[in-house]
Amino acid sequence: MIWRGLNRKLRLVFPIFLLLVFIVVMVSQELSARESQLVQQENNYAIHTRQDFNQSSFYPVAQIPSAKLYKPIGNWVGRLILPTKQQLQDGLDWVWMEVQYAPPTAQNLLGKIVRLEWKNNEDLLAKVKAVTRDINFTSEVIKSQEQGNIHPFRLNAVRHVGILRSLAGANPQDDVIIALDSNTIINADGEKSILQIEREPVLATGRFYGLVKIINPIKSNLLSTKDKQDSDYFSAQHYNPNSNKFDGIQETIRIPQQVIDTRDFAPSSLQEIEKSPAGEDGWYIYGAKDANAVFTVSALAPRSLFQIQPRQIITGEELGLNFIKEVNWQNSEKDKGKFNTAFLKPVETSISKWQQGDKAIVLHLFGGIGGRKAEAIGVPNTITGHFAFGIAEVVRDEFTNELRFETKYQQIYAHNPDGIIAGTHTWADYMGNLQRGWLATRPVSDILIKFEPVTQDYDFDGIKLSPLEEFQQQLQVTMARYRVGDGTGGAMVSPGTSCVQDSSQALYAAIMAIKNQVATTSQIQTWVRTNPNHPQALRFQQLVELGKSLEQQLAPLGIVRADWQSQAGVLAGTGIGKTTKPFQDGSIWAGLTTWRTIMPRQVHDDLAAIFLKHGATLQVLRTNQVGGWQSNITPLAPTVFLGQMKIPFTNIAPLPIILNRFLASLVIPTQQDWLILVLLLIIYSITALPYGWKLRFLQLQFWSVSWIDQCLLTLRCLFAPAIIEELIFRVILLPHPSEITNWLRCSLWAIVSLVLFVLYHPLNAKTFFKAGNPTFFNRVFLALTLWLGIICTVAYTLTGSFWVIVLIHWIVVVVWLIVFGGITKLDKNQKINKAQT
Repeated sequence: MIWRGLNRKLRLVFPIFLLLVFIVVMVSQELSARESQLVQQENNYAIHTRQDFNQSSFYPVAQIPSAKLYKPIGNWVGRLILPTKQQLQDGLDWVWMEVQYAPPTAQNLLGKIVRLEWKNNEDLLAKVKAVTRDINFTSEVIKSQEQGNIHPFRLNAVRHVGILRSLAGANPQDDVIIALDSNTIINADGEKSILQIEREPVLATGRFYGLVKIINPIKSNLLSTKDKQDSDYFSAQHYNPNSNKFDGIQETIRIPQQVIDTRDFAPSSLQEIEKSPAGEDGWYIYGAKDANAVFTVSALAPRSLFQIQPRQIITGEELGLNFIKEVNWQNSEKDKGKFNTAFLKPVETSISKWQQGDKAIVLHLFGGIGGRKAEAIGVPNTITGHFAFGIAEVVRDEFTNELRFETKYQQIYAHNPDGIIAGTHTWADYMGNLQRGWLATRPVSDILIKFEPVTQDYDFDGIKLSPLEEFQQQLQVTMARYRVGDGTGGAMVSPGTSCVQDSSQALYAAIMAIKNQVATTSQIQTWVRTNPNHPQALRFQQLVELGKSLEQQLAPLGIVRADWQSQAGVLAGTGIGKTTKPFQDGSIWAGLTTWRTIMPRQVHDDLAAIFLKHGATLQVLRTNQVGGWQSNITPLAPTVFLGQMKIPFTNIAPLPIILNRFLASLVIPTQQDWLILVLLLIIYSITALPYGWKLRFLQLQFWSVSWIDQCLLTLRCLFAPAIIEELIFRVILLPHPSEITNWLRCSLWAIVSLVLFVLYHPLNAKTFFKAGNPTFFNRVFLALTLWLGIICTVAYTLTGSFWVIVLIHWIVVVVWLIVFGGITKLDKNQKINKAQT
């Protein structure tokens, strides 16, 4: 009625008006959506870099602390500065560096801006070129940046970004602090000096470090300087090398209290830090002097954690494996604020003493944050944590003259809101840093692996081979690719790509590179053949055996991921010019083919166990939110997938065990496995056939039906009973051969599974499969069933392959049903049962 009452003009205008309103609403929504996208979420990096004490300019370069109390953290220390947009167009890999510490011979460069570049070495420049990328942000990276993650936006749309520029441009500001080694050389180019390097710079914190005992906090009213926080300043006693005690010079130092960030707690705390158990033997403090000549701490490291002498010694392979899998992470919440060190040796011998210069591979793993201000759990009932490799070296302490460990992490780290950069970090920079380190907020396990076949170099009549150097190179190349996301600007986590997956990929690439070098170098092969009993040859054989075990760990199904295979050459620098974008597969299938490398806890524990089984000694360094006390958070041990779902009143998580056993059993059978299958089938046949024939249970009686019916029966038997019964009674109940540590325990489980396997058949005939009654109660049938179970158990123990035992079970059942009258017995049973009902 209303519509009819409107005049013709209004009838024409009204739809247009509605259309305009619709357009305005849609445009407003689109603009508001865009506007909300433009408002970038604040991240932890931005919050903390606003604090003056977290800025490099807060510490005048001219303020040099006493050389008797403090030592420089490196031969050179500097702040990286990204070249201007115009300078970036040259496509070369150099950056500027503000020199914050220089060796005595180059004091004239202190405070100056110098050019940092690579030495003119053909092999070195080829490796740099192998990871040089054009960077163009994807929509996914832009969205990640809007969510608060730090991406190298200053490098977006820049061509030919190499290692140095990816480091300098990693953060929004020029605040990346690095340390350079003694191989750095100085050249001059006009007014500008040039520093040339041959190794990737190490990400560091502070300029100097000292060894002190924190005595007590100093209240602000005792200080002459204004605007000081009560708990920021502490009285510290320096270590005295003459008395070997902390009775040296007493000094006032500042340990700035970091502010609360997006996690609703601070990354470190000063509360009762002077009472921390970790500080009983003193703290290494890293930092520099501020404008008031007060040494301000940027990072802390507990001295006792790095001392060679462990608090525990675990002897024996079985006890060592139990420590790795169970004891290492027990009581994490209860032991908050404490730390432990343990030495694991596989055999009862005198302790393999650490000596100066010894190197070790580091397996790093951190856990989660619980408590009232717990972090969100990304995967239900799982504390994923983070895994990384590192290299530790035994060095002579500059203050105490004792031997201690010095660790550098090779962090393959996805882009994050904290500003943690994928690269080589000092322990102080990654763990002890008060702004972004994990020492105070997470439980951490570092396992140092001493295994001479890996850590010592080889010399085959002039042909050099360095497994550790090769491994480091693969890690460094992977880290460089992570910093720029292989040109996308972002390294994202997926089922097939993550910190732990790509760290494992670097390990795989190192193994492949060594195998390739040995296979293509006849001199090495000849030397090993002609010197079989030489200590180096025996050590090399240990390396080969370790490589086989690691390959099985990294490719557990016997399938090498296509992207790992294709990228091995690029990682080693042999793929230069062949591709501009390495193939990456982040799919679920890719992740499943390397399923043992998906969860950080599993990689950490499995690799440690492999090395221990091969004769390595391990030193475990465990911390649980060490430093100042924070009552709102608690340490949570990392777990495998669904590892928090435990049987009540036990520490057993059944679902991860079942899942791991199932995935482990899916390994593709090898040629040797097929031979075992055939041999066991022959053994079963020559024993079971005469026995069954003699007692008239087996009779030659072909099932005379169409081939289609025979095929359908054969297919049905594949699923039930072959797959179902082998999955339950072998795969789930029995430890996979790769996890067997105690053969007695394994034998007991084998007996239990065999008993259940035999009892299941008559029980099944009484309940679900009525056609099996009374055949499944026949003593001959049960004896043959037991023998089949034993054959399958032996096959599984020898091969670890689900497919082998399924095939054995399947063939035996199908042959019995179709050839030896089994189907006739079951049909007869079924007719009798129907007649009785």
